[in-house]
Amino acid sequence: MSDRLPIDDALPELVDALRARGRAVLQAPPGAGKTTRVPLAMLEAGLVQGRILMLEPRRLAARAAAERMAETLGERAGETVGYRVRGEAKVSKATRIEVVTEGILTRMLQSAPDLPGVGAVIFDEFHERSLNADLGLALCLEVAGALREDMVLLAMSATLDAGPVAALMEAPLVSSEGRAYPVEIRWLDQPLSPQARGPGPRRVEALADLVARAEADTRGMGGAILVFLPGEGEIRRAEGLLSARLPAGCEIRPLYGAMPFAAQRAALAPLEGGRKVVLATSIAETSLTIPDVRVVVDAGLSRRARFDPGAGMSRLVTERVSRAEATQRAGRAGRVAEGVCYRLWTKGEEGALPAFPPAEIEAADLTGLALELALWGASEGDLAFLTPPPEGALAEARALLRMLGALDAKGLITAHGRALAALPVHPRLGHMLVVAGQGAAPLAALMEERDPLRGAPVDLTLRLDALRDLKGFTARRPYEVNRGALERIRAEAARLRKGAGADAGRSPAAMAALAYPDRVGQRRKGDAPRFVLSGGKGAVLDEGDPLAGAPYIVAVDTDGNPREARVRMAAQIGERELRELFADQIDWVELCEWSKRDRRVVARRQERFGAITLDDRIWREVPEDLVARAMLEGVRDLGLRLQGAAARLASRVELVRAEGGDWPDFSESGLLDALDEWLLPFLSGVRSAEEWKRFDPLPALQAYLGWDRMQALDRAAPGSFVTPLGRKIPIDYSGELPEISVRLQEMFGVTTHPAVAGVALKVTLLSPAQRPIQITRDLPGFWAGSYADVRKDMRAQYPRHPWPEDPTQADPTLRAKRRG
Repeated sequence: MSDRLPIDDALPELVDALRARGRAVLQAPPGAGKTTRVPLAMLEAGLVQGRILMLEPRRLAARAAAERMAETLGERAGETVGYRVRGEAKVSKATRIEVVTEGILTRMLQSAPDLPGVGAVIFDEFHERSLNADLGLALCLEVAGALREDMVLLAMSATLDAGPVAALMEAPLVSSEGRAYPVEIRWLDQPLSPQARGPGPRRVEALADLVARAEADTRGMGGAILVFLPGEGEIRRAEGLLSARLPAGCEIRPLYGAMPFAAQRAALAPLEGGRKVVLATSIAETSLTIPDVRVVVDAGLSRRARFDPGAGMSRLVTERVSRAEATQRAGRAGRVAEGVCYRLWTKGEEGALPAFPPAEIEAADLTGLALELALWGASEGDLAFLTPPPEGALAEARALLRMLGALDAKGLITAHGRALAALPVHPRLGHMLVVAGQGAAPLAALMEERDPLRGAPVDLTLRLDALRDLKGFTARRPYEVNRGALERIRAEAARLRKGAGADAGRSPAAMAALAYPDRVGQRRKGDAPRFVLSGGKGAVLDEGDPLAGAPYIVAVDTDGNPREARVRMAAQIGERELRELFADQIDWVELCEWSKRDRRVVARRQERFGAITLDDRIWREVPEDLVARAMLEGVRDLGLRLQGAAARLASRVELVRAEGGDWPDFSESGLLDALDEWLLPFLSGVRSAEEWKRFDPLPALQAYLGWDRMQALDRAAPGSFVTPLGRKIPIDYSGELPEISVRLQEMFGVTTHPAVAGVALKVTLLSPAQRPIQITRDLPGFWAGSYADVRKDMRAQYPRHPWPEDPTQADPTLRAKRRG
């Protein structure tokens, strides 16, 4: 191999490790040459008999790597070195090294787990931690352990955190120091304005100014300028701004994954004369090598796959770069000579950047992963994942797959699920394509892409109209159209039609409902266009939207608000169509429940599709036990509010329970927790708040205690005090001390203060008019002391009632003297 590269010094150690252990992890910085040198070195060393499979995260990187290796061998791609990406393949019987995108490996493993004819699998750019790469490595580790001990596995990473990968693979770590020249970092002097800090046109304008400045500052340095932007839209906007700001001789070359391959090659090729300014996505961080770059300008943004709850699928979102990504980008300026990196942020802002980008498995939609695991016949715990998938997200994914019919009730894959796994789209869209056929291809492509219309109502049929006849659509409609997005949708629709069956003649709304069975919305009662979705969540439309009055919609895209999402794209669907689509999922449900609004038990028979009620009728012959159980919820809502004898009983139990022993908890919280045990059998006939107000819980509480405990309670804390006249006075245990209220004359002759459970009663002595005269816990002391003063006052007020000088010797009485 000519043109020696930094990786060449590490190749002997790597080959020895692979020969000895059959697996290894290679850490080498961007530009070291690992992507194009390592597979050829493995082939030359004769490490394997079969093909060497190398995974790349992007199609552009896969084709570029294959062509570069083929060029090194003096061949064309498709001979010794070939590639396979979505929609394109260049391989032959002579191919020994095959570069593929990561999803293709998963399909190969699911089709033939032992990977016949493959001797080695290389995971390039593993540091990017894509979901497909994590899954592919986990599957390969299981295959190597169970079916293919001879399989060689190699993970290659451009960052310095490769240790955990080596530990997972139980493999040696080989490092290449690389060969980099110093790169001077130049930050902004002042932070961007608030309007330019987020992703948007203002930030691109600020970047264009920085690129123009960088070009002027480094004009004497020469070499290409590499500009990092998050996506195609920003690249096109920057291209338009820079065409008027850069001097003659500067040639602007965009570079992103969706552009034609010929244009991608032009961005990578050296420029004879003049100066090349490459506007690239993060694909140029590590996956590709652009010759002669001396200057890097970093916008500080990256686009990543994140689960979008509004779309129900993963979407690309724009986020700030991590420090690791910023370092890799800057390093691109120091491959051939000393370089400069301009950053669109201040030095002070650098510390707020995350250290590394998160693994896709932590934040992406896991429906596809759940389907692949089911197809493999394993749970996530059976496989060696570097980052385990989050349990909650995986459970949601499996619930959706069951709704789509891809998994059965036991979580096993169905025949339909196998058909979905074979399609290169999200299972939602795969389900729609399988059931609706070719007619669903444009809609599936539309759902994968961002909304091509700006400022339009939510109706998705408008988007389909624009796809069918853009010229006629723009003549009739005043909406802003993203023509690039429409072209991508058309191209993707053509590709999807090839794998779909015959058109089933479904309406767009019906097809959308197939993909989003959890997003069928029923309009709530009221003036505002608010909807309950079949999956249980809420959604709302703008009041002026044409679909605001629709009884039923399918919400294809929302803003993801978990409480009540705003609908961004939807279609109106009729109830008849809804019934036809989901006949097997529509059931009659009998409900007997407490209604907080009506303050009573409500019994209904409802025909439901998920959380949507299609028909609602009164359930007249509801069993009493169901009514009673529903009323328990009413009691929890209304509260116990024990009064009278029931309250006194509860207080007595709490008094003796505080002394120890086997007594149930009669506090309010304790009784509420045990409603099923003591109250449920006694609730027959109680259905409303009014009936509960009249309900006497005393018999239920007494039954809960039982006869033996009631007897013990009467002994320890009797419910009443028996006066000398034989009358029973209820003892109130609700205060700090048990207490009674009794007529003073009825206590004549009592010389020992009454007590319960060893505690002296608080006695309120009453006048003949039942007004308190004295409160005492020492009745003998009262007789001997302050009774004399009370007697003086009371004799004047109640002369007909006895007030003896010595009450301890008088007979108790409630009678008054006869008139003389």
